[in-house]
Amino acid sequence: QVQLVESGGGLVQAGGSLRLSCAASGRTLSSVAMNWFRQAPGKEREFVVAISWSGRVTYYADSVKGRFTISRDNAENTVYLQMSSLKPEDTAVYYCAASRGLYSNYAEKDMQYWGKGTLVTVSS
Repeated sequence: QVQLVESGGGLVQAGGSLRLSCAASGRTLSSVAMNWFRQAPGKEREFVVAISWSGRVTYYADSVKGRFTISRDNAENTVYLQMSSLKPEDTAVYYCAASRGLYSNYAEKDMQYWGKGTLVTVSS
């Protein structure tokens, strides 16, 4: 049974920073791409960022480019999302998801594992 557990969410003021973690258990995920999605109140879930199995390739949604940084530690089976210059519109539940292959295709339907999410609230 694979589990993805997100942590690090919370309340932060606009302009602040947070670091999210996604810890995997049940199997190693070092051979698949990892992703972060988010769902804001009243909106559909959207893709945020992905990182390839090796960590060498990353892809960011335009809305977070230059402010968010994804990284992974395959030895620890953990993925991180460093969020800086946070804006109120970044308020959402953030979900970690594992792709099926080495590289992400950014599509929700193609993710094989999901975490339950962690809430990030950015106050203005």
